Amino acid sequence: MNRPTVPSPASFDRHAGWLAAACCAIAVVGFAATHAAFSHAQHPLGLLGAADVPGASAFNLLGFIAPGLLAAWVFIRLRARLPVGAARWAGIGCWMLALSALAFAAQGVWRLDQADLDGPISQRHATMWLLWWLAFAAGALVLGAGLLRDRIWRGVSIAFVIAGTVVVLLNAFPVFAGPIAQRVVLLAWLVCVVVASRSGGVIRIA
Repeated sequence: MNRPTVPSPASFDRHAGWLAAACCAIAVVGFAATHAAFSHAQHPLGLLGAADVPGASAFNLLGFIAPGLLAAWVFIRLRARLPVGAARWAGIGCWMLALSALAFAAQGVWRLDQADLDGPISQRHATMWLLWWLAFAAGALVLGAGLLRDRIWRGVSIAFVIAGTVVVLLNAFPVFAGPIAQRVVLLAWLVCVVVASRSGGVIRIA
């Protein structure tokens, strides 16, 4: 007898992850290309949205706020699709990932002040960046651990465990320069957003 383990993602849910990833990637590449002095190897992404930078408001909206809100939606909706037998840690992981997404969006609200990168205004942006990757790493590991025993969700579990581990290692052992590590963490986060938006709707043969 066929028994559905989880409801299928709604149409918007399936595409929300791709929308978030595409919006962020296009904003990063497009706005960086308009600033000849900007270097992905030397500068944080937040500098594109810093005060007094041309196009900063548009970048903050497209690069941080919209992708962050879409990602938060993805992780909250994933929580509703988790298999009935999943450990409660999986649900906690989803909420942590949603918090990470909101922190990512907040980087576009509390933007950098390029005239005072160590000042209180820039520190708010830096705090949201720190909360973003910390909540992402913890949430990915917790969600992955919570789903590990479910055979059908094991691929999703492994993807999140790998992503969380990569983020922890990059920050514990800075083998790359800060800006490069930031891009790698962003890529891992966007991949997880896409995976989360597509997860669910699996049929188990009972």
